[in-house]
Amino acid sequence: MNAEYPHWQTVPLRWKDNDVYGHVNNVVHYSVMDTVINTWLIERGGLDIETGGVIGLCVESQCKYHASVSFPGELEVGLRVGHLGRSSVRYEVGMYSKETVIAEGRFVHVFVDRESRRPVPVEGLLRGALEELRAGLG
Repeated sequence: MNAEYPHWQTVPLRWKDNDVYGHVNNVVHYSVMDTVINTWLIERGGLDIETGGVIGLCVESQCKYHASVSFPGELEVGLRVGHLGRSSVRYEVGMYSKETVIAEGRFVHVFVDRESRRPVPVEGLLRGALEELRAGLG
């Protein structure tokens, strides 16, 4: 695993992830990014997705594909914060299989008030968790 990413999560591939061409479909890569990011936010950042006053909305995502992968298998997914602003964060994600880079992605969240949908400052436990990913302390 690459030391450039302070957090790693293993994501098993599923039979349904393969497309008719016999490899993991491109939309699965976006789902994997979303899953790894939100797992971190819930477990380490205290994000309450059901009743919390603050939620993260995806405003941008991007993925570059380098190699193919297919079921059965798993992805080793690295996560870091490339930029942490007042109310937004840009995550950088690396997806690997057996030391081969499969894809690299970016994902931007803006944190907003659940009711008003207006941006709010990233504070407290959430900011601390994101700082860990930025500082490489994860």
